[in-house]
Amino acid sequence: MKHCEGKIALVTGAARGMGRGIALCLAAEGADLAINDLASPEEADEVIESINKLGRRARYWQGDVSDRKFVARLINEVVNHFGYLNIGVANAGISIPELVIQAQWENVLRTIEVTQFGVFHTCQLAAQQMVRQIQEGCHGGKIIIISSVHVELAVRGSAAYNMAKAAVTQLGRTLAMELAPYCINVNVIHPGLTDTPGTRAATTQETLERASGRIPWGRLGTPEDVGKAVVFLASSDADYITGVDLRVDGGFTLGPRLPLEE
Repeated sequence: MKHCEGKIALVTGAARGMGRGIALCLAAEGADLAINDLASPEEADEVIESINKLGRRARYWQGDVSDRKFVARLINEVVNHFGYLNIGVANAGISIPELVIQAQWENVLRTIEVTQFGVFHTCQLAAQQMVRQIQEGCHGGKIIIISSVHVELAVRGSAAYNMAKAAVTQLGRTLAMELAPYCINVNVIHPGLTDTPGTRAATTQETLERASGRIPWGRLGTPEDVGKAVVFLASSDADYITGVDLRVDGGFTLGPRLPLEE
């Protein structure tokens, strides 16, 4: 039996990059997918088609997770469409690179609204739905927050993003404590430098090659690396794991490989 057979999963920011990889990994393990992103429906169609080819159902909801009313409507419509919600993955986030002394307040606010408040809305409203289901006789639920190794590393030009990821990591720990009596697991994943369209748009191929050579594992992470970790935490194999911060970074936070080690 597949790890997520018969489960309904919501993944925010799932039309591209890391969210897309997470959604496809969950589908490959038997989950049906509610896909959310700000991307156009045309961009989401390829993800839905890939999920359908895996024999799973998928539907796309376009919208901004920083809009609390939208997230409330999203959760309600997911449940009306699929019948219930078992897995919630709060992945959506943005980063607008700027040094602190040069940062435009509207960019700082936008980063926090999506990357911090959007995660809060998603987690809180998904948790409320899961608690209702438990009160109706269903068993547990899984909430997974996609944070970042930026929580541990003071990455220059990313102050607002660093702040937001630190905040949602603490949210995950707090929510894990509060939801444990309901047997709802809450865990946080910290991806390292990951090969996504967003990463490639922010830097050059030469820089990425140099960076991958410094990662102890010897390569950049992939969306599938993160997706497989999500599958594990969403599965019954992780039923006794909650409040955990899981690095998926190939040793990135351990420090760079030095020339004498190569």
